[in-house]
Amino acid sequence: MSDTSPADSMAVAFESQRDRLRAVAYRMLGSHADAEDAVQEAWLRLSRQDTATIDNLAGWLTTVVGRISLDILRSRQIRPEASYDDRLPEVVVALDDHPAPEDDAVLADSVGLALLVVLESLRPNERLAFVLHDLFAVPFDEIGKILGKSTDAAKMLASRARRKVQATERPTRVEREQREVVESFLAAARHGEFEELLRVLDPEVRLTVDTPAGVVVTLGATKVAAGAQLAASAAALGRAASVNGLPGVVSWREDGTPVSILAFTVVHGRITDITALVDPAKLALVDLPDPV
Repeated sequence: MSDTSPADSMAVAFESQRDRLRAVAYRMLGSHADAEDAVQEAWLRLSRQDTATIDNLAGWLTTVVGRISLDILRSRQIRPEASYDDRLPEVVVALDDHPAPEDDAVLADSVGLALLVVLESLRPNERLAFVLHDLFAVPFDEIGKILGKSTDAAKMLASRARRKVQATERPTRVEREQREVVESFLAAARHGEFEELLRVLDPEVRLTVDTPAGVVVTLGATKVAAGAQLAASAAALGRAASVNGLPGVVSWREDGTPVSILAFTVVHGRITDITALVDPAKLALVDLPDPV
């Protein structure tokens, strides 16, 4: 006779699913903290459920985590400021040297985070359909149940999301071209070449700076160019890097303390988005390579 209680058996079964559920929630939400909260909420719901009514525990838990994540995404749309503190929830940096083979895992994480950036542009329903089907092979009929839509509607949502994701894929040649645009911007900033700055900036460029006092957003090429001294100082003291899969710059003080991390989004030869992390407390949490 087994000494294992039904509650213990349920806990063991849940733990066997935890890593996968966390991966689902993270790709839905883009934040490890939010993903952990979603998984914990799924456990609470399971603990209140009569497990005799669950035929497929993995499927049941995936559905629950999907619904919880969907609710969080929808609440973010209603209160977009709620996600500001998570603007750069996980930052992966790889310096633009030739990485050693052991750095492959870091680069893989960076590519994964670049996908998260793309997923942020999807609507909640599209994101859920794409993540669950294309990344975790959940059948469309199950996705439809989560969304309260038909199987065909779920397929259409995933197809729409897939097109958006594929449209943003960046082959190596394009990456080189994007880096050249960023270098042109940094050189123009160093030399105070205002017209050159305007040439490489999209007219509606967005600069987001994560500071100790909060997130500061500047819109428009003229205003961003006028404030390009930030990028100029980073260019003078920093090194080219891949930041969450995007071309960027990391700068340090002489004592090795990080000063800033800049990431640039380049579309059709112009910079459309610049994200700058300058909050020392958040910089200290980033796993940065040693400056050399």
